[in-house]
Amino acid sequence: AHSDIPHVIFILGGPGSGKGTQCEKLCAEFRRAKHLSAGDLLRAERNKKGSEQGEMINRYMQEGKIIPVEVTATLLRNAIERHMRRYDVFLIDGFPRDTNNVKGWDRICGKMTHVELMIMFECSEEVMTQRLLRRGQTSGRVDDNMKSIKKRLRTYISDTMPVVKMFGRMSKLRCIDSDRPINQVYAEVR
Repeated sequence: AHSDIPHVIFILGGPGSGKGTQCEKLCAEFRRAKHLSAGDLLRAERNKKGSEQGEMINRYMQEGKIIPVEVTATLLRNAIERHMRRYDVFLIDGFPRDTNNVKGWDRICGKMTHVELMIMFECSEEVMTQRLLRRGQTSGRVDDNMKSIKKRLRTYISDTMPVVKMFGRMSKLRCIDSDRPINQVYAEVR
C-alpha cells in the first residue's frame, strides 16, 4: 500500500552523535535515498534575504530550543515534494525532536509519506561534546560552542528521549552505538 509514496526514516541522536555523517555515507551508496537535515533546512531559511522567520530561527538555535513545528515540518514537506520524483527514501536527520514535532509531522506530512522507522545514534556526552567543539573550529555555526552545546544536550535529553521511547513502543526503533569510529558505525547502519 505504501509503495507509491516516499518512505521516511527519522535519524535521531544527540548533537554530534554522527547523524549527518552516517546519512551522507548512506546516500553515497544508495542512489534512491536523499538526506534531509532539518537543521540545514532551517539554517538555509534563516539565511534567506528578507526571511521573516530568520530572526526567530536564529534566536531559537542559539538558545538550543526546538523551533516551532509548523516551520520545520513545512520546510521538510517542501523539500520532499521538490525531490519526490528522483528519490524513494528520505533520511530525515534531527527531527522529530519532541512529541509536539510528531503531531505536527502527522498533520503536515503524514498523508504524503510513510514513516518506516527511526534510527537512533547513542553516544556519550563526552564524545558528542568533543566532536562539536572540534567541528565548531571550522563550522561557523552559532550553536557549536560550549554554552549552546550544554543547552542542546539538556533539550535533547528532556524533549527528544520521550519521542525515541514512543517509536520503541511502536517497534519502529533501531539503536546504534555511535561512540565508535565512523566505518564501524556505518557497517551496522547499512
